[in-house]
Amino acid sequence: MRLVKNLCRIIVGIVFIYSGFVKGIDPLGSDYKFTDYFNAFGMGWMNATTLFFSFALSLAEFLIGTALLFNLWVSRMAWGSLLFMAFFTPLTLVLALTNPVSDCGCFGDAMILTNWQTFWKNIILFLLAIMIFVYRKEYKSSLSLMGQFSFLTLAGAGMLCLSIYCYRHLPVLDFRPYAVGKNITEGMRLPEGAKPDQYEVTLKYKNKQTGEIRSFTEENYPWQDTLNWEYESSSERLVKKGYITPIHDLVIEHPTLGNITEEILEDDNHTILAVAYNLNQSDTQYQPAINRLAEYARKKGIRFYGLTSSTERDIEAYKKRNHVPYEFCTADEIQLKTMIRSNPGVIILREGTILDKWAGKDVPDVKELQDTDLTAYCVYSREQMQRIYLVYSIILLFFVAYLLIPRRKGKRNN
Repeated sequence: MRLVKNLCRIIVGIVFIYSGFVKGIDPLGSDYKFTDYFNAFGMGWMNATTLFFSFALSLAEFLIGTALLFNLWVSRMAWGSLLFMAFFTPLTLVLALTNPVSDCGCFGDAMILTNWQTFWKNIILFLLAIMIFVYRKEYKSSLSLMGQFSFLTLAGAGMLCLSIYCYRHLPVLDFRPYAVGKNITEGMRLPEGAKPDQYEVTLKYKNKQTGEIRSFTEENYPWQDTLNWEYESSSERLVKKGYITPIHDLVIEHPTLGNITEEILEDDNHTILAVAYNLNQSDTQYQPAINRLAEYARKKGIRFYGLTSSTERDIEAYKKRNHVPYEFCTADEIQLKTMIRSNPGVIILREGTILDKWAGKDVPDVKELQDTDLTAYCVYSREQMQRIYLVYSIILLFFVAYLLIPRRKGKRNN
């Protein structure tokens, strides 16, 4: 029985930590998801609170998961896991039945689950949380009360600091199809053997003699009999859901050239995209640095476009107000939010491959780019950042080991 109780604690702890962590490193992603939910349920007046809920939910999940996994304050934290599951399990049932938002967002972009998959997952976690709650007083920690409190406080502070860093810059881990190193063209391509959505098309033709309107399929419609029938209308119905490519709604529209998506993705030179999904909400203090980068690109013969979902009127007003020296193209707002978690942000492409991304505040000074190849600069800067993340990860592991392992040894010696 002891093994079962500990297994329940460990499983729920790992799931909560994972869920809280992937949300915590992408606070804007959770912010967008909360906005989708509030709008779907007619609660748009709550949109001002979405960022707060983004930070609060990820931090609460991470702390509860840490407490359960490391057997800290389980008698208290068992209440948290039980209340969480008691609230979210019936909520996900409602979502599964009504399907207002296709992806629940419970694991951010790291793991996409349907609403029904989320509901059954929550049923299992709810049962495990009940087991933990029933036996909550039998879980004994090897740390003192102060030690447990200190561990959880430091864990929560660390997670909060990481979330703030990712909010101010970019997520330290990117699970989206627009992550650095991903090729956008490949993300839009249907894999070999995968089947697309299958639709049943109904064609309606009008009989010229009698005025009768009759429905036909693609197999038997009277396309040759133009003397007796004329086309009236058509409709289609989804028969079977097929494979959905990771990127399926990206269309870049130039104001005069039209759709230039393929042209940009096939360019063997660099392309720089300044992304601001909503110009009215864009942080203009970073625009001068982006303007200087655009001038650098022009001198180097590098293609440079702005990308936004704003209206033509808003674009012209923004360009005039901020002295923008480049053209804006338009794209779908959801795709732009997925591309980069910053408004504004900058993306470097070459032959459809994302070489690097910068939040508005991280756009490099053009002096750093003068005497170096842009690809080499992007690769070097990413390697430097990965080394920094590795050092911090090692420090974190030593920190956890220091807090837990020595105390367990001490208990055995006693």
